[in-house]
Amino acid sequence: MNPDSEKLERVIAMAERLSKALEGDIDALRAGKPQQMTSLDPEMERLTVLYMREVSGLDPNRTKAAPMDLRKRLMAVTGKFRDTLKLHQRLLTRMRNASEGLVKAVANEVERQRAPKITYAPTAAHHYRKPAVAMIYNGVV
Repeated sequence: MNPDSEKLERVIAMAERLSKALEGDIDALRAGKPQQMTSLDPEMERLTVLYMREVSGLDPNRTKAAPMDLRKRLMAVTGKFRDTLKLHQRLLTRMRNASEGLVKAVANEVERQRAPKITYAPTAAHHYRKPAVAMIYNGVV
């Protein structure tokens, strides 16, 4: 096996492994258990960096010269990886929006309940302070 074919085999193996990790994340997100996401594992982060390095080092002309079955496998795995990545991103965005919306709704309700009753007496107005406002932390779900 030539070095170009070996490199393509490595890229295919990495893409398959990353796809499986993302599918596990998707299952965890759908089950409402984001703490079980495997893509946050440092090993998966290293694999992602290695995959990006390997893919950026691929020469399109050499890839075209690879055997047809290897190119077909590479295209199929890459397509599946892209689709899985898009779905993963959509689910993460939905979860983030839902959790941030929930925090904001709770903060608004707390603020509404703590708001002072409006009085018309000028002497009573100085006893009321501005209500506390919740701080929303924009972190990873």
